[in-house]
Amino acid sequence: MVAEISPFHAIAISREAHALEAQGRSILHMEFGQPSTGAPADAIAVAHQVLDNEAMGYWESPALKERIARHYAEKHGVAVDPEQILLTCGASPGLVLALTSLFAPGARVATARPGYVAYRNNLKALYLEPVEVACGPAERYQISADALAAIDPAPHGLIIASPANPTGTIIPADELARIAQMCAERGIRIISDEIYHGLSYDEPARSMLEFAPDAVIVNSFSKYYSMAGWRLGWIVVPPALIDAARARMGNLFLTPPVLAQRAGLTAFDCTDELERHVDNYRHNRQMLLDALPALGLASIAPPDGAFYIYADISHLTNDSLSFCQKLLRETGVATAPGVDFDPEDGHRFIRFSFAVSTDRVEDAIARMVPWFQAQGGR
Repeated sequence: MVAEISPFHAIAISREAHALEAQGRSILHMEFGQPSTGAPADAIAVAHQVLDNEAMGYWESPALKERIARHYAEKHGVAVDPEQILLTCGASPGLVLALTSLFAPGARVATARPGYVAYRNNLKALYLEPVEVACGPAERYQISADALAAIDPAPHGLIIASPANPTGTIIPADELARIAQMCAERGIRIISDEIYHGLSYDEPARSMLEFAPDAVIVNSFSKYYSMAGWRLGWIVVPPALIDAARARMGNLFLTPPVLAQRAGLTAFDCTDELERHVDNYRHNRQMLLDALPALGLASIAPPDGAFYIYADISHLTNDSLSFCQKLLRETGVATAPGVDFDPEDGHRFIRFSFAVSTDRVEDAIARMVPWFQAQGGR
């Protein structure tokens, strides 16, 4: 029997947005979590040199793996052997590697709801059972150690994300420690999605490796490093999983692009340019937060990190997909429906990405304020 998985509705929204753009409409793309900026300038310069001088092929950069290992030592105080790092074609294959290396078909894996749409759908596609834990304002939209303790029987695995998609919420260090302890006590394997690390607006996010050395970490160059189109990421696996993960990487995905690996090594040290992007996101975030009263949006998830506002629109609609389609067609602002991230309660939520340029956020607010007010959102 072929696994049935749900569509990613934001992709359909984006497809319509691009079709409208091709017709001459002015479209503001806030539907995806991808930076509107390109890769760092020095990384692009290196890529030009590689294109001119290297034939390229199947290759995994030892220097990049060593640099990533140094990153964990410098930022998180944990020792990672470069051999524990596998370079991937973005975080998406990394998640597949992590799931297939850790779990057999039928295993039960817990996730927070709302959560990234691909967690649920990857689990289903791999014949694993999603155990979605409802997380609302009281839990800051994040899973907790107490919630894990209440799952009976204990799940085989847990996927966490901090900062999270779609909410941007960060799990505090003390709660990460409690989650790690609970997982150790109940035999729950941890996958930590850390692709939004570097994008936080108060306290920096902590790596799960600080609390659970046997956790599998998924990360990417797509978000902080502004390299979504380069398709480069990595996973960190405990020593006992190296051979299993490497076998899956070699057979399923081979290697990430050589061009991206060369550029990624340089991008790691383009800190000044990358931090300017974070400053822009911080400014965009504040503009949207300031605009929420005029939009009539009083209940949102706390955007501690990433670049999202996840807002309750239940006073306006009970169909977030139709709402996003109408918003796009009537204002040209593309957003993501909450039903992608939460099949039960997401029909009353919407997600805005503020990873676009500041002038586009300003334009989007100017278009949305009168439109939301006309829907009854005063």
